[in-house]
Amino acid sequence: MQDMEPAPAPGGSGTFEARYRAFIETIGPLRPRLHRYCARMTGSVLDGEDVVQEALVVAYRRLDTYDDTRPLAPWLFRIAHNRCLDFLRRRRTRRRAETALPVPAAAAPATTDPPAVGRAIERLVTRLPPLERACVLLKDVLDHSLEETAALTGSTLGGVKAALHRGRAKLLRPDAAPQPRRPLPDVARLYAERFARRDWDGVRALLADDARLRVADCYQGPVAGAPYFDNYASIPHPWTARAGFVDGAPVVLITAADAPATAVRLRIVGGHVVGITDYAHCPWVVPSAAVVSFA
Repeated sequence: MQDMEPAPAPGGSGTFEARYRAFIETIGPLRPRLHRYCARMTGSVLDGEDVVQEALVVAYRRLDTYDDTRPLAPWLFRIAHNRCLDFLRRRRTRRRAETALPVPAAAAPATTDPPAVGRAIERLVTRLPPLERACVLLKDVLDHSLEETAALTGSTLGGVKAALHRGRAKLLRPDAAPQPRRPLPDVARLYAERFARRDWDGVRALLADDARLRVADCYQGPVAGAPYFDNYASIPHPWTARAGFVDGAPVVLITAADAPATAVRLRIVGGHVVGITDYAHCPWVVPSAAVVSFA
């Protein structure tokens, strides 16, 4: 919902070029932190990266409305937060069911200290409703203050404290089953096998005529005419491809030195690949996943 995004009133005197330079300088070090937040909000390192990129496009298009007398990072975080909420709304609509952990009937015991936030606890926040999830991530994982958390989520200080209380109490009861894998389509397995053999004609035979390609941070458009497969063919060091899973989502894993280096997500409709998303230029995505496995 783009009309819900924050749009600070113009107030700075900087030119668009100055704002653009500040934007580029800020997103470099901020990008992995944004991804960490969005990945936990969406429950997927792949969906989280997609949301980050969508948020950055929105922010870039709104630089002319940005008040450059204010810090840029909180503005970007707020846009990313709202993009996450939009993503969760769309997913709830698709699933037609709320998957959040039910609120216990009995009142949770009072607690003033957050639970230990290791990688395992951090990933459990995906069981929480969106506001509780956001507050725990921002306060307990990313170390924002209560006031900053309220500003970023659009809540009140009291609302943040209540959401933290509920969320922390639920995290002390880690009884949710692991998220099951989604089935691996036969086309994805065949795509990976042909990709590994450098059988580019065979790979293209699996594509729909109007298949779309997105190479994160580099290209978005039709596969036809793009140098995508030629670029992989020209990589000088050894690599291979295998079908697998990243946090339960079926992908093609590109591996080098026997370790997954990046993931390629395929959108398949009617037995044909209609969309390819390659995260080769986002090296933080695969390492930040909870589970990476081969099919």
